[in-house]
Amino acid sequence: MTEPDYPEPTVATAPRWLPSLIWAVPLIAALIGLSLVVQAVRQRGPEITVGFATAEGLEPGKTKVKFKNVDIGELLAVRLSDDRKRVVADIALDKSAESFAVADSRFWVVRPRLGGSGVSGLGTLMSGAYIGVDAGRSTERRTHFDGLEEPPVVASDVPGKRFALSARDIGSLDVGSPVYFRRIAVGHIESFALEDDGHRIRLGIFVKSPYDRFVTEDSRFWHASGIDLNLNADGIKLQTQSLASIMMGGIAFESPGNATPATAESRFALAADREEAIRTPDGEPQVVMLRFQGSIRGLAVGAPVDFRGVRLGHVVDVGIDYDTASDTFSAPVTAVIYPDRLGNPAFSGKASATARARHLIKRGLRAQLRTGSLLTGQLYVALDFFPSAKPAALTVGKDGLPELPTIPGDMEELQQQLRGILKKLDAVPFDDIGRNLNRVLVRLDGLSADAQREVLPELRAALASIAQTLAADAPAQQDARAAMRAMAEAARSLKALADGLDRRPESLLRGRKDDAP
Repeated sequence: MTEPDYPEPTVATAPRWLPSLIWAVPLIAALIGLSLVVQAVRQRGPEITVGFATAEGLEPGKTKVKFKNVDIGELLAVRLSDDRKRVVADIALDKSAESFAVADSRFWVVRPRLGGSGVSGLGTLMSGAYIGVDAGRSTERRTHFDGLEEPPVVASDVPGKRFALSARDIGSLDVGSPVYFRRIAVGHIESFALEDDGHRIRLGIFVKSPYDRFVTEDSRFWHASGIDLNLNADGIKLQTQSLASIMMGGIAFESPGNATPATAESRFALAADREEAIRTPDGEPQVVMLRFQGSIRGLAVGAPVDFRGVRLGHVVDVGIDYDTASDTFSAPVTAVIYPDRLGNPAFSGKASATARARHLIKRGLRAQLRTGSLLTGQLYVALDFFPSAKPAALTVGKDGLPELPTIPGDMEELQQQLRGILKKLDAVPFDDIGRNLNRVLVRLDGLSADAQREVLPELRAALASIAQTLAADAPAQQDARAAMRAMAEAARSLKALADGLDRRPESLLRGRKDDAP
């Protein structure tokens, strides 16, 4: 049996596997996600850290970083610093805000605040706190910053100039207090700090453009805080800059003449008031010691030292000192005077001022306490010439300060004179005088009584006898009066004869013409 003749089988190659269209969806999604990641990485700016004193109001993922109210970044996280003294905020800036990561950029937390420049941050009451930034101009890159506790008063992109002021005290001034020129607010106080010696305060101010050109080399600055009330012979003067300066303080300045505009960071003195500011420049101060022997009640720190009405300085310290050699107490008073206020170059300079002071002391220059106000009893130190004062010389005290001689004040001298008079009156024996006077009065009383008993009756009898005699001689008195009248007429005739002979002496020989036949 033969096998059937089968045809030769044909081997066919199987086709390749093709993915289903369903896989295209995740692939496309992955590609889109990758592109988004790449785009996010490309658009992501630098990450920086900012240290703050507290994390109050900061919420990661919610707190924004804003510049001129435009979002430029976001807070990523808040953590404690390694020393646990501050908090560190991790911030991611946008790519467009990469220029903010420079050395002089400033960051702070915007919250509601009441300061010298007014109320700020009220918008955060509804929206919450955010991190503000002031763009720096440096080219140095930086990623770590120390945040400010207070927002800067003036942004770095505001045109103007910064100046420094030196003051004895800050008064009611604060950061943000306004600066006035002709009662227009032209700037603000940016900072203040004690000088290295601790005696004065340095203030940094900013004056906006175009007003900064009015700050010249001769500009005078003074406190414009509160109300300046003066009562003098011209009446009552009330001066103030604005309601804001009354409540929060301020500074005002004037620029006399047409001086050259001051350069940035120039330094000026801050006077207590306008009167002191516009006064002649003080020049180099001289510290002197004045030692008074009497009471200094009513003399306080800040009391003026003047010379014939010109204020030369002020008192800076008042104390008490005991001298073991003389077993007495004295009151040393330290004062600062400005010789240049006398307007004579001979007083300028420490050496020349000392020599000039010795010469003036020889002429009788002395310091004296005088009453400045009868209402308050306040005293001030007056320098004047007293030619009759005892000779004295300029000495140097224990602390190396020159010591000017003093004389008692008017009230003290009057008190000494009154004490002398009272001592003399106390030495008068008023008791003995009273007893002697009483004895004399007793004797006079006895003599008066004797006179009334013995003398008066006899005197009355004598007067009565005289009256009787005068009454009995009345005819004789009439004859005497007639004789007196006759004598008076004879005298007049003799006078007429003498006058006629004086005019016509020849009448003795020729006789009177009216008598001729």
